[in-house]
Amino acid sequence: MSSNVSLTLNPAFRVAPVRRRTFGAFVEHLGRCVYTGIHEPGHPSADEDGFRTDVLELTRELGVSSVRYPGGNFVSGYQWEDGVGPVEDRPARHDLAWHSTDPNTVGLDEFMAWTKKADVEPMYAVNLGTRGMAEALDVLQYANAPQGIALSDQRAANGHPEPYGISMWCLGNEMDGPWQAGHKTAEEYARLATETARLMRQENPDLELIVCGSSNSQMPTFGAWENTVLTEAYDQVDMVSAHVYYSEKDGDQASFLASADDMDHFIDSVVATADHVRAKLKRDKRIMISFDEWNIWYQHRAESRPPSGDDWPVAPVLLEDTYSAMDAVVFGNLLISLLRHSDRVASASLAQLVNVIAPIMTEPGGGAWKQTTFHPFALTSRYAVGEVLDVRLDAPSFENQRFGSSSAADAVATWDDETGTLAVFVVNRGADAPLALDADLASFGDLEVVEALTLHHEDPYATNTQAAPETVVPAANDSVRLEGGRLVGDLPAISWTLVRLARPAA
Repeated sequence: MSSNVSLTLNPAFRVAPVRRRTFGAFVEHLGRCVYTGIHEPGHPSADEDGFRTDVLELTRELGVSSVRYPGGNFVSGYQWEDGVGPVEDRPARHDLAWHSTDPNTVGLDEFMAWTKKADVEPMYAVNLGTRGMAEALDVLQYANAPQGIALSDQRAANGHPEPYGISMWCLGNEMDGPWQAGHKTAEEYARLATETARLMRQENPDLELIVCGSSNSQMPTFGAWENTVLTEAYDQVDMVSAHVYYSEKDGDQASFLASADDMDHFIDSVVATADHVRAKLKRDKRIMISFDEWNIWYQHRAESRPPSGDDWPVAPVLLEDTYSAMDAVVFGNLLISLLRHSDRVASASLAQLVNVIAPIMTEPGGGAWKQTTFHPFALTSRYAVGEVLDVRLDAPSFENQRFGSSSAADAVATWDDETGTLAVFVVNRGADAPLALDADLASFGDLEVVEALTLHHEDPYATNTQAAPETVVPAANDSVRLEGGRLVGDLPAISWTLVRLARPAA
């Protein structure tokens, strides 16, 4: 027996334009993300620069808009100079963050070459852990300055005469975290980030600078950290970062299915703090959010434990979670949360892109395949266009340990008035029963269903593997149809659905 989920949509209920940067990703020198992930000379698909073209094709199919690099925890011990110049002269270094060895075969120049092939915008993070202002200015000048000074001439001598023009820069990574190299108090970080930002803006006034917010909303300093940092840095920065990872814990499936409730609260809390500082300082500018790490991550699993002792391998197997159908549904719901906050979330980065808690997996010397989470990301990136709409939703609720009571459904929609296309993204978060969709679309005029796809599996723990890469994929939902200006259909338990509609062709 199914219950109804009622949606009310109106093209006038606009949140903000869809931001392409919502569909960013993250490449860190961690595990096999870089080496045997995006870069593997000698692989059958490798191009002249050693990049796997099968991964490049999947990156483009995924619809990635921007990529954050080179970390992550890695960046707080990284010396960017190690990764430029002749490869044979580059030093190998221990990476303390992940107890690995980085050969520095891939650095800034290689990454920028890869972004052009992948057709993505770079987001670069500077090391404010073990280094500071001078090094941040150095890498900025190496990347963006026209020829005529030492560092830009060095870039040209390395074969890259034209400036890269990197716009987005992260002022460190998770500097509130005790695990971070160079961890700082809010006051210490606020001063360093502000002075670094001021120096970088003297070089490039139009940079988009991202200051570190809390590593997650469970940090004991959450809220107070943002208040202190933004009070100091407000005039020098454009965005504050947010990071979050979710997983099913201790068999609490219901709370996991409701994870987007936490993301909503996280975003609203950061916005409230940023706007408090804005009022306190009497500023017109609004600070936006860069949600530059988010994903499903099972941190308690053995694959998330780094090497130890005398073992410092290059590109070890690390954080290689295998994602289930249920993981993909929660993942799709997190994208719904990010989209509906497009008025304040200006950028987001799925962490990460390849092998490391990633939608794309590779076998060294072998094939590449799509995890379950690949599909909601690719479809949302492709079809979320125009304006994000504020969807009014009425659905039954379900009980869970973390949030008490949560709606069994969640949804967002986008409307492109120019092309007359509507995309509705909806999840059934209930574990036990289907929901009957009933959406009022009368205010859009004459529409027709172009396509309805549902990601669902009878076994919510079913996964995609190299041997069976299409176990969990979106399939046509033939129950979805229009009836007198209403969109109706069946949404299976634990499912993610995309419905595309358009004005009839003239």
